[in-house]
Amino acid sequence: MDYEIIALPKNEWKGTNIPLDYTTEYYYDVETITGPDGFAVQMKKKKFDTPVTHKSEDYDFPDGLYQDYRENADAYGIVIEENGEKKLMACIEICPEEWSNRLMVTELWVADELHRRGIGTRLMNLAKEKAREQGRIAIMLETQSCNTRAIAFYLSQGFELIGYDSCCYTNRDIERKEVRFNMGFFLDKRDSRF
Repeated sequence: MDYEIIALPKNEWKGTNIPLDYTTEYYYDVETITGPDGFAVQMKKKKFDTPVTHKSEDYDFPDGLYQDYRENADAYGIVIEENGEKKLMACIEICPEEWSNRLMVTELWVADELHRRGIGTRLMNLAKEKAREQGRIAIMLETQSCNTRAIAFYLSQGFELIGYDSCCYTNRDIERKEVRFNMGFFLDKRDSRF
């Protein structure tokens, strides 16, 4: 079945929770080494002793579409009708970051039953198309060092690791093995503004 990606209007989809639950066996262990001549960062893939599950409800701020702080966001997705109700099956939310001329992917989710059907790639291609139309220099997103499946997907889509934040979620992110990874897809490495 070929699922159609449609626009998700803000007036209809604002506040829709995105169930970004996942179980992982691996994580990237992040270590910053400070020396007299500078810094070195090591990120080594390691295996948890037992698989770790992260659930949306475990967080103070669950993921959802059209959060108030995301100005000018747009969302797209796959919606099916089930028993007369609309059911979201996949989505991507993008939001411009005007000061840096980048496009942020603030949400990306595909329901488990639609995995491995190319839908994530189609949604990411839509973001790339919108970024090109808008003349953006890059697409940015965040994921967690323990979400190795997402990291592998983003790498397969041409994204690169561009940084990390070791205290984004808590003051114990490194200890918890859940460090924010910032990833970027460069549309044009030359920024003509400078």
